[in-house]
Amino acid sequence: MSEAQGNTIEHTTAAQAANAMPLVRVHQVVKSYQRGAQRVEVLRGLTLDIQAGEFLALMGPSGSGKSTLLNLIAGIDQPDSGELRVQGQDIGQLSEGDLADWRARNVGFIFQFYNLMPVLNALENVELPLMLTNLSRSERRARAENALALVGLADRMDHYPNELSGGQQQRVAIARALISDPTLIVADEPTGDLDRESAGEILQLMQALNQQLGKTIIMVTHDQRAAEHAQAIMHLEKGVLSSREEVQPRAN
Repeated sequence: MSEAQGNTIEHTTAAQAANAMPLVRVHQVVKSYQRGAQRVEVLRGLTLDIQAGEFLALMGPSGSGKSTLLNLIAGIDQPDSGELRVQGQDIGQLSEGDLADWRARNVGFIFQFYNLMPVLNALENVELPLMLTNLSRSERRARAENALALVGLADRMDHYPNELSGGQQQRVAIARALISDPTLIVADEPTGDLDRESAGEILQLMQALNQQLGKTIIMVTHDQRAAEHAQAIMHLEKGVLSSREEVQPRAN
């Protein structure tokens, strides 16, 4: 990743990273879902702080609440009660319309299955989140080209998803997540559909985004090897945080 490429997408400022207030504050958050006649509590008064520039992995058995927590932090869902603040803003109190606008400005999403549009090439897929902005076509294209170069796909911009490997498709998805210079990157099992070599390359890329660009990343994973690329691992058990483990991020 070159210095010029990194400088094009705004770095997390030193002042923000040094700020005593956490970037994400989850306080006594409760979330439940209705299943037939039964109300199932998924998160039970969960409290968590995430600092700017942190790379955090969330682990736990199925049903532990890790994906629910990720969705709440990303503004995809809202808590039943408790406080959920990002950059000091209580996103749990936003209307659906305001929450959608907040997500577009602040969150970059990386999913297990890429979610690329098959009829668009790599450049067009990355450019897609900018279509509703006031940027000109040339500005959108320049940003998309830079994002693809940042993830090592400068020579694949005109390729369609079916012409790319799984690892390359995930790189396109990461470039798309970066295009709006988000406050947060949330990743839900980002290597779950990749072979070991491709998974390692994606995790190294995520480490570089965190370490070189200062991006705050929250990743849900079942894979201990994947989690060890983060700076810290938090374990959830039945809707509560059971432990936090500081790790020395591994390299492949």
